Amino acid sequence: MKRSLRVTIALTAAATSVFGQVSSTTSKSDRAELFEINRTRSFSASRTPSADPASPTAASREVRQIVLSVGEALSLIRSQYVSGDRLDLDAVSKSALDGALNTLDPHSTYFDSREYQEFLEEQQSEYSGIGAVVADRTQNGSPGVYVLSTVPGSPAAVAGLVYGDRVVKIDEVDAADKTSEEVRDAIRGSSGAKVRLTVERAGRTIAVEIKRKVVAQPSIRDAFVLPGGFGYIGMTEGFNYTTADELSAALHRLRLQKVKGLVLDLRENPGGILEQAVRVAEKFLPSGTVIVSQRGRSRFDNRIWRSSNRSPETLPLVVLVNENSASASEIVAGALQDHDRALIVGETTFGKGLVQSLFDGPYGSGLTLTTARYFTPSGRSIQRQYTSAGLYDYYNHRSDIRPEDKVAAHTTANRVVFGGNGIQPDVAAKSRTLTAEHQEVSDAVFFFVRNIVLGRATLNMSSNELTGTGKRSQETLLAEFSSYFSSIVGKNGPAKLSAQQAFAVERLDYELTLAKRGETMASRILIANDDVILAAIATLPKARDLALSSVKQRSAK
Repeated sequence: MKRSLRVTIALTAAATSVFGQVSSTTSKSDRAELFEINRTRSFSASRTPSADPASPTAASREVRQIVLSVGEALSLIRSQYVSGDRLDLDAVSKSALDGALNTLDPHSTYFDSREYQEFLEEQQSEYSGIGAVVADRTQNGSPGVYVLSTVPGSPAAVAGLVYGDRVVKIDEVDAADKTSEEVRDAIRGSSGAKVRLTVERAGRTIAVEIKRKVVAQPSIRDAFVLPGGFGYIGMTEGFNYTTADELSAALHRLRLQKVKGLVLDLRENPGGILEQAVRVAEKFLPSGTVIVSQRGRSRFDNRIWRSSNRSPETLPLVVLVNENSASASEIVAGALQDHDRALIVGETTFGKGLVQSLFDGPYGSGLTLTTARYFTPSGRSIQRQYTSAGLYDYYNHRSDIRPEDKVAAHTTANRVVFGGNGIQPDVAAKSRTLTAEHQEVSDAVFFFVRNIVLGRATLNMSSNELTGTGKRSQETLLAEFSSYFSSIVGKNGPAKLSAQQAFAVERLDYELTLAKRGETMASRILIANDDVILAAIATLPKARDLALSSVKQRSAK
């Protein structure tokens, strides 16, 4: 996509010229407020009236002056720079806009057409691709990208891709040195367009032509009953247009199974549509309860959202968060914490409470600009301090939190909570950190199971035993894997595996289930053994008592 110099300059004129309010071509975005955090995606849309570009204000005169200055600079670069005749105006435009917006805050962002389209697809609970999950795995020091699973009924499944297929070529491009993220991005594309994948399976290469199509990508990855009769809801994929409805369906299914409490997992949830976050929070909060407030520069940016639910869910609730839970997920966690409706377990959240207005740009591009801030019901600011840190430190949580930035507030039950640094958990719990030793075992397990799937392994076990959990099955499988592991790492294999035996058993169970039954069933194995989830289950009785106390406090007022 090449742009003329005139168009490139005009991109700096912000919303008063090129960038207008989101058009009718994205009507769903017109009705939604987007609240998300990602290094290249930071949205929270609040609709503001468009400025009149014809009004002779001081601001418009300043904009014209900026446009002229940028135009002169680009003209000079094109005529005098050593490679000016080969100038990539797209890259220069994006870099200039990114640089300008980064001087304001970390979340005002420019999106080129590809990035903008990807974002809009994410908000539709779907994407255009082939429906395959790929991951990086290393064997004998050689990295590669392998298929882990396919979505049932997806183009990848219909084309016959299976667990363990190594991606070696995408169309005519060698994929040997690509990462799983690069392969994923290359495989995705317009619905209806074809992609030719070459994979290695059992020592031979297989080429398949796959037609991309829209693949469902729900917010809730899974909802099931944990050991002990507690419901788990994995809301880890962001808040999109179907999130609240997905939650209603999940709650209904779990209620039918008579669960004793709920664990709502918001870890790694980057945020998304504010309206959906409000609807999620009000599932658990009574009518009239404040969920979040917004304070901005204009009257359009000052709003309060309240629950309208006359019969909220009453099951005991624990919410899981970590440092990558951000924006809309922080709104949900903050509202439930402030009203003592749930206990928060995990790590301090990202701390993103800035509101961005969303604007359409030329050639399918988009722009967000911060227009307000969000506050929890107790008046806490979610936003973490960013002015004293660079972008790298900010996004990697390396910016210092000053004491004056942490402001105390009180919950309904008069517990002290703090603002100015995301949402801090009531119960601190960290997920298991995978060490280099863990990774070595994990990679070995993958290739061991891959051999089983491809018929290369000579195990003295039936197919049913391989997916069983009986003592003999586990012991036999571990003995076979121990022999395989030693053949890879040498004489130190038994000692290394002995130190990681529990982990190896879990990974064997996970990988075999992944190969035989798919990603959803395999993930349940990891979830059931997750230290943070075990801490959450132990916390549910306290969460129940706190919620009851909060109801009494509210009734007494």
